[in-house]
Amino acid sequence: MPSSRLSHRPLVLASVVALGLAGCSGSAGDPTPTPTASTSTPGSASAGGSATPTPSSSGAIPAGAPSDVATGLEVPWAMDFLPNGDALVTLRDKGEVLRVTPTGQKSSLGTIDGVNADGEGGLLGVAVSPTFATDQAVHFYFTAENDNRIVRTTLGAGGFGSMTPVLTGIPKAGNHNGGRIKWGPDGFLYVGTGDAGQPNRAQERDSLGGKILRITADGKAAPGNPFGGSPVWSMGHRNVQGLAWGKDGTMFASEFGQNTWDELNVIEGGKNYGWPEAEGIDRDDGGFVVPIAQWATSDASPSGIAVGADGAVYMAALRGASLWKVNVAGGERRGDPIRLLENRYGRIRDAVAASDGTLWVLSNNTFRGQPRAGDDRIIRVPIG
Repeated sequence: MPSSRLSHRPLVLASVVALGLAGCSGSAGDPTPTPTASTSTPGSASAGGSATPTPSSSGAIPAGAPSDVATGLEVPWAMDFLPNGDALVTLRDKGEVLRVTPTGQKSSLGTIDGVNADGEGGLLGVAVSPTFATDQAVHFYFTAENDNRIVRTTLGAGGFGSMTPVLTGIPKAGNHNGGRIKWGPDGFLYVGTGDAGQPNRAQERDSLGGKILRITADGKAAPGNPFGGSPVWSMGHRNVQGLAWGKDGTMFASEFGQNTWDELNVIEGGKNYGWPEAEGIDRDDGGFVVPIAQWATSDASPSGIAVGADGAVYMAALRGASLWKVNVAGGERRGDPIRLLENRYGRIRDAVAASDGTLWVLSNNTFRGQPRAGDDRIIRVPIG
């Protein structure tokens, strides 16, 4: 059943003009188009959510020019940092894990057995333990023969240890496999899943599909979860692709829409985000949480998100071939989203905040894109 509607966030009808700086939406094999000139964002919209485009404040990245960290990556999907500043990068189709230093040196840590890379599946999320210095633990999310699953391993001088499944049975399909895993500030692992092509799963509390899960390092339901012993944290999601937290603890998630609206949501435990009954802000009062920002699918097809040192949410866009900046405060959007890096690097799959205050941004043109010389790549993006 839908949870109570969150109506405390003021939403202002707005649109933004695509600025020169610079996914798959719903249909497999969709090529990356040239992004359109405007993108609607949420508000008390009329039917269809149309709006007259208005300029955003700035599309510039004032702190310096982006630069390559590493190039020549084949279908990369996710990144996470080790305590020393090196990044672990997953290669979706190969099932391989790379270690990339801040100076761009790449080394392979091997492949993970049992990865099935059919469709949009494969080796997806990676999450380095917040206590890695003492436990050396790393979690991976990948598509196996019969399900999506999370495994736990250790990373030492000799490479990875044994891979122990800690959560299995997440629905899999040719698309909508979710795959993002992130450690929350509360010390629990959050998991974004997809509906695996069956929208009704998102409203079924007993299904792991179409949810955000909250679990312990061993895969058990985290204490304090809203539905008793269930790992489910929130429900009513189509395909969650990005998870991040603000300094005040506000949780954000990006989500693929179907044919109309992609979303950025503020996530609260026990809440229902509406899929498949609702998409975007144009919805009846069915008790569903309204997103704080929305985009036409041609302008976004969102993937990974990060909260920058400036407190803004940065959202990777695949089909939209951009990095979107959303200023937020207290769980509310402040002003119009700002489009960055538009078509400069093609499709963008992930964005991760580095300890030096920059973002590491991951391109994704070797799958459904138009690869350029050196693709795919990690780009270091200074932010102001």
